[in-house]
Amino acid sequence: MKLGLVTYNVARGWDIETIIQQLEAAKWEAVELRTTHAHGVEPSLSTAEREKVRDRFMRSKVRLLSLGTTCEYHSPDPAVVRERIAETERFVDLAHDLGCWGIKVRPNGLPEGVPEQVTLQQIGKALRECGDIGERKGVEIWVEVHGRETQDPVRIRTIMDACSHPNVGVCWNSNPGEAVNGSIKKAFELLRPFIKNVHINDLASDYPYRELFGLLRASGYDRYCLAEVAESKEPERFLRYYRALWLELNRA
Repeated sequence: MKLGLVTYNVARGWDIETIIQQLEAAKWEAVELRTTHAHGVEPSLSTAEREKVRDRFMRSKVRLLSLGTTCEYHSPDPAVVRERIAETERFVDLAHDLGCWGIKVRPNGLPEGVPEQVTLQQIGKALRECGDIGERKGVEIWVEVHGRETQDPVRIRTIMDACSHPNVGVCWNSNPGEAVNGSIKKAFELLRPFIKNVHINDLASDYPYRELFGLLRASGYDRYCLAEVAESKEPERFLRYYRALWLELNRA
């Protein structure tokens, strides 16, 4: 497994050059660029601008791994869902042009007055369509375990079963409340077949990260763990500290 950063939030104010310089200096290996942040990597970029971003990362030691979108598909309004799928396609095109492995999308709640199973099936169906879009471009779709109600691993599993697309996987999100009697094994086993990306948070919290990393290794996971953490007033020091702690917790 390798360590990377989500620009939400420690790097939200950094441009591309600062991101690369900071991560190279701290020996981090990848980044997920979250939409709306100062790096400015958005679907509105021209072909020349996309080539410039891709070339800069290709010349660095930092992999431009993924794009963090806010695309979501739970709205009861079909027109809104269609627009979110169209937005997903724009991000897939951008990810393809930049050489990214995947894009992150999310469920983000259950609308009032709509049966839960109807919404979960709707999200799964939309993701299946997104999976086709991504597959044509060689870009995976990573569904973040996200949302007040939808971050429940049982509901995420329902969505993934409804989606049933090999190009669509889960982004494990290290959410509070997943541990039962101090263990996340039950939730992990429920989603293990789908895990294509991992977000990690405060490694000094009471979340069982050592168990998580052990479960990931045992499952054969050999991708990235991306830190999604709060801003720091001492980012250079924080990045070095975080990497050291990650290496220790990830030690067999």
